[in-house]
Amino acid sequence: MDDETRLTAHCVADASFVDTVHDLLDDLLARAASVGDEDQMLFRLAVGEVATNIVAHARSREPIEIDVTLTCDADRLTAVFTDNADPALIDLENVDMPDADAESGRGLAIALAALDELDRRSEHGNTWTLRRRLRRT
Repeated sequence: MDDETRLTAHCVADASFVDTVHDLLDDLLARAASVGDEDQMLFRLAVGEVATNIVAHARSREPIEIDVTLTCDADRLTAVFTDNADPALIDLENVDMPDADAESGRGLAIALAALDELDRRSEHGNTWTLRRRLRRT
């Protein structure tokens, strides 16, 4: 793949947002035929977990709006979520997989394991950046 493919959407944080993200992923990966199955699967998993967490946990007095950008180039897959929610109170350095009996709390741990980089910045809302380097097969 020589060119970069970039897809974007502007959404409200509701259940349809997760469907929109999955549709964008389908479109992006259909255009990126050289991306291996493992890279596709793990990137989909991580992006889905973060998108679901935004919908489930983001809080604000105003309706939460999200801009999502998905990118694929010759070296990596990238997703960037930017929202207008209150800053997320999470320290990604201390995210661990919960005990086997836990009913929740696995999403970010799974995303961290599937990605080469997961970063969150809070300025006016939150910006989540997810990157997975493509493995050469």
